Amino acid sequence: MESNEKATIICNTLTAKKAYDVIKIDVKGKTILADYFIIASGKSSTQVKSLAEYCIEAIEKEGGQVLRKEGLDDCRWAVVDFGDVILHIFNDETRLFYHLERLWADENNVEKIED
Repeated sequence: MESNEKATIICNTLTAKKAYDVIKIDVKGKTILADYFIIASGKSSTQVKSLAEYCIEAIEKEGGQVLRKEGLDDCRWAVVDFGDVILHIFNDETRLFYHLERLWADENNVEKIED
């Protein structure tokens, strides 16, 4: 599965499950970690965990795999590494504190995902 297809599945899953402020950042050429970072917010720790689990299930259903997942215990910030796509799901306070968008985004590489 190509990275763009993976990113699209993840973004569609997030919006279908009511994540908000979902963005896809194309980081190809900026880092060797991944092709895309996807950043989203959940309203509670329960929703953050559920969103991560839904995305894992959606990718695995399509034959993809999870390399690593972190933060699913306290769920203020869940990170799921799908290899060439890394998903970050935050609660509001943690997202504001880390503000990953400012580190990786510029006007040319960010796509805001709408329902």
